[in-house]
Amino acid sequence: MTTTVREYPFSRAHALDMDPTYAGLQRDEPMSRIQAPYGGQCWLAVRHADVRTVLGDPRFSRRETVGRDVARARPEIDHQTSSILNMDPPEHTRLRKLVARAFTTRRVADLRPRTVALTRELLAGLRAAGSPADLVTHLSMPLPVTIICEMLGVPVSERAVFRRGADAALSTTSMTPQERVQARDEMLGFMARLIAERRQEPTDDLLGALVAARDEDDRLSEDELLALSAGILVAGHETTMNHLANFTFTVLSTPGLADSLRADPDAVGPAVEELLRFVPLGAGSGFPRVALEDVEMGGVTVRAGEEVMVAIHAANRDAELFDDPQELHPDREANSHMAFGHGPHHCLGAQLARMELQVALGELLREFPDLRLAGAPGDVEWKTGALVRGPRELLVAWDA
Repeated sequence: MTTTVREYPFSRAHALDMDPTYAGLQRDEPMSRIQAPYGGQCWLAVRHADVRTVLGDPRFSRRETVGRDVARARPEIDHQTSSILNMDPPEHTRLRKLVARAFTTRRVADLRPRTVALTRELLAGLRAAGSPADLVTHLSMPLPVTIICEMLGVPVSERAVFRRGADAALSTTSMTPQERVQARDEMLGFMARLIAERRQEPTDDLLGALVAARDEDDRLSEDELLALSAGILVAGHETTMNHLANFTFTVLSTPGLADSLRADPDAVGPAVEELLRFVPLGAGSGFPRVALEDVEMGGVTVRAGEEVMVAIHAANRDAELFDDPQELHPDREANSHMAFGHGPHHCLGAQLARMELQVALGELLREFPDLRLAGAPGDVEWKTGALVRGPRELLVAWDA
């Protein structure tokens, strides 16, 4: 039997739209062959159950992708063995334990009052800027940046350096390979300077704790310390920054949704979970895994050594698990979405991101009872050439 190989991504990501090809594959071909922009062909998993398997089953490895010409979204081959994103247990577990205590439910709850105060301060700045104003500039970018900087002990005033590093980490075509290398090196140099400062004057922030784990306990290497601290800084704000703007756009462009959330503030929590399920963050799929042995799944045999990509945004709309999956239901009760991944690489900062999104969206709707998009939804300019989706700016308006 001849297997169809589809060019991937199936289409250029537009706004927050989902390519209908995913729904067709879920129905007819849950494990399909795709041709990636670089590195050749691989399998693509689109059903919730298969995505969970690839992300959580130790028969699939991230470590085996390092240094190999695997299917991927940009030309560079990833050689970063010290990155936690490229590790399998037990190495991955060793590094994860070093930072997990900073993101526990209790620690995140302790951060809520600071997040509320900062959000209100930023919303005052948004109002002072005058209607219309850009939500990205005044809220969705500075809120998560400030919180993660305060946790790590990174000067917020230096955000231009690590924001460019974050753009490089998530760029596909918006930067050249040379620009990505330069931006990454600038960010790593910035983190190296901060680490050197911690060695001169120890601190009780997260970066200080990681330096102590390196110098006093020898629990990670110098390269791992540098990569881990930079990774926390990028991951700790980039996802929330984009999704806060994405969620605000979705709420304001869905008739009646903003008013219903204002009328029942307790509904913001479940609404955020549904938005996490419904709103795609990735522009496509990435971070392939390599099968360590033959695995039967989705009606096919993935052979040892073959690569698999997962479409989390498609899995979150799997009709086998979610009723009416292509529609937004803010009061959805059973919501086993995988917006934060699954398995060993489940997002460390998931609880922090949830809290920030709940606080920011709730406070925004409370402070601006007549908030609306400044123009038509189709007028919003979206990022291109990146692994994630988000508006370049999101102009919102309100009555004086």
